[in-house]
Amino acid sequence: MLLQQTIDRLHELRLTGMAQALDEQRGQPDLHDIAFEDRLALLLERETTARADRRLTRLLQLAKLRLPATVEDLDFKTPRGLDRSVMLRLADGEWIRQHHVVLIVGATGTGKTYVACALGHCACRQGLRVRYFRLPRLFEDIALARADGSYGKLLAALLKTDLLILDDWGLAPLGDRERRDLLEIIEDRYGRRATLVTSQLPIEHWHEMIGDPTFGDAILDRLVHQAHRITLKGRSMRRKDPPKTKTQTTETRKKKTTTTARN
Repeated sequence: MLLQQTIDRLHELRLTGMAQALDEQRGQPDLHDIAFEDRLALLLERETTARADRRLTRLLQLAKLRLPATVEDLDFKTPRGLDRSVMLRLADGEWIRQHHVVLIVGATGTGKTYVACALGHCACRQGLRVRYFRLPRLFEDIALARADGSYGKLLAALLKTDLLILDDWGLAPLGDRERRDLLEIIEDRYGRRATLVTSQLPIEHWHEMIGDPTFGDAILDRLVHQAHRITLKGRSMRRKDPPKTKTQTTETRKKKTTTTARN
C-alpha cells in the first residue's frame, strides 16, 4: 500500500517517468536484490529519459517541420554535392549556438527541404527551439498578424526561436511590404539567432528578387556574408522509384514464381 502511495505522489509531482519505472519494478522480484542506491539511480535515469522525450515532442510540435527528416537518413550516395563531413559538422549545432546562417541552394527536387528539416530535427534533439516556414506562408502570417494586432507578438516569438528555417526563398519578387517585413526579421536575428534559408534561385540573383537596391544590400549583407553554403546539384530526387510496399514485393515474387513454373 505504501508503494502505491509513493507512485501516486510521484504522479502528483509530475515525476511520471519515475512513477512508471517504480510501478514496473514492483513486478520484478529480482530487483529487490539490487541495492537501494542502484534502484534509485535507475528511477532517476528513467525520469531523465522521459523528460527528454517529452521536451523533444514539444519542440517538434512547435517547429512544424515540413518533413520527418533526420541526419541519419540523409542520402550521401547520390551525387548531388552533399558532403557528409559538412553535414556532420552542422549536425552538432554549434553554428546555431554561434548564431550563424546556413544557405542551401539548388534546383527543385534536389533535397533542399529535406536537408533543412534534418538539421531542424537535429536542433530539436539538442533542446533548441526551431520554427519552419515557407517564406510565402510566413508573409501571409505576418499580414494576418498585422491585421489582428498581433504583429509585435509574432516578431517577438520569431526572435526567441533559436533556429528559423525559411524555405522556398525567392519563388517570386518581393513587394515593398514584404521587403520591409523581411528586413525586420533578419535584422532582429542578425548576430543573435541562427537562420537557415533554402532556395532554388542562385544567390547571385537574390538581389533582383528583393527588388530594391537599399533593402537588397541591407538584407543580403546580414545573410550572405560568412554564411555556411550548401549547393545541391544533379537530377531531382523525386524521380527515383518510390520504395515498394510489402504487398507490391509479395506480388512481384508471385509473378516471378509463376513465370518460372511456366518455363
